[in-house]
Amino acid sequence: MGVFQKQEAYLGVDLGAHGIKVVELKKVKNRPHIWTYGLLNKKLDVHAPQRKHKKAVKYFDYEQKDTNQEDEKGVDKVFQDERVEVYASLLKKVLKDARVTANRATASLPVSEIFHTLITLPKVDKKDLKHHVHAKVKKLLPLPIDEMQIVFQIFPDPEEKRDYLQILVTAAPKSLVILYSKIFQKAGIILDELETEAFALERALVGRDSATSLVIDMGSERSNFFVIKNSLPITHRSIKIGGNNFDAHLAQVLGVSQDHAEQIKIDLASGTVDRRIESSLFSALLEPVVKEIQYSIDVYKSQVRDNSTDRGIEKIILTGGVAFFPPFMDYLKQKFPLTVFIGDPWARVVYQQGLKNVLDNLGPRMAVSVGLAMRNLV
Repeated sequence: MGVFQKQEAYLGVDLGAHGIKVVELKKVKNRPHIWTYGLLNKKLDVHAPQRKHKKAVKYFDYEQKDTNQEDEKGVDKVFQDERVEVYASLLKKVLKDARVTANRATASLPVSEIFHTLITLPKVDKKDLKHHVHAKVKKLLPLPIDEMQIVFQIFPDPEEKRDYLQILVTAAPKSLVILYSKIFQKAGIILDELETEAFALERALVGRDSATSLVIDMGSERSNFFVIKNSLPITHRSIKIGGNNFDAHLAQVLGVSQDHAEQIKIDLASGTVDRRIESSLFSALLEPVVKEIQYSIDVYKSQVRDNSTDRGIEKIILTGGVAFFPPFMDYLKQKFPLTVFIGDPWARVVYQQGLKNVLDNLGPRMAVSVGLAMRNLV
């Protein structure tokens, strides 16, 4: 590993409701190489409802500030409780155990806390664009506009045929951004950037693929659906169905405990047991997923109705803990005439072949952190 010592390190940190995942990459001959990784499986309430904060905070290119010089009168008590101390300690432990060398990181904001939409505006002067975007989304935001940090970018028009603008808008509660910055500062890590999970997943699982894809991230409690085109996540939907629901349902079907059911699910996914579970047994859970997929397809079609050459959504990419569960993929393949496969976040990363089996098993859980580490590398 000595070859990496003089290489610049890129650290991605996925700090979420179900633990912490970190990946450190280093650039060697213009290729990302894995240096180390770590994860902590622990339920956290880091995404508990945030309260207002009156101080403006830069969002994506976050500039670390000395919080001792800030006016704390505008900071709600939520930022002064023990959570910052606890999460910083957990993050430091994960970084130490993984022997991370980087002291700067890119971290993700959870999609459950993010407002994300694609809007259409008439072509206006660039200096007036911010005003028009804010006016358009003001009534759509979950919080007052002065409590949200808004960023936007114009969706590309390669053929320059449109007489209007399509704009991708992302907004996050300022309070959440400050909470994350304090956790990282306490942990001794400079937080260079914050971005949403959607962009990290696009970078790790889609990359330069020109086909329009639907990425489904199946977490423990929620499933998120992202339509990605031209390297941008243009739509996002979320439903409250995840791995915990599958474990409970499998336990009921097989008459075993939920812990036992979770292990059976893992064994089925890894192929260590020669047993088949019919996907029809999970239709009650899978049908809402199917409906969300169809909705995403329909919404996308409506957005490109003026483009007869667009081929629509061509691929469904699965990630998250449920991705390896055979009935899940089997059911989707039955319902949709699309390519359905498990995304591989390591596909664009160089690693020793001896790590392949370990990394393959970790892949669906590490996709966000891999994509974050790749942000300034690719």
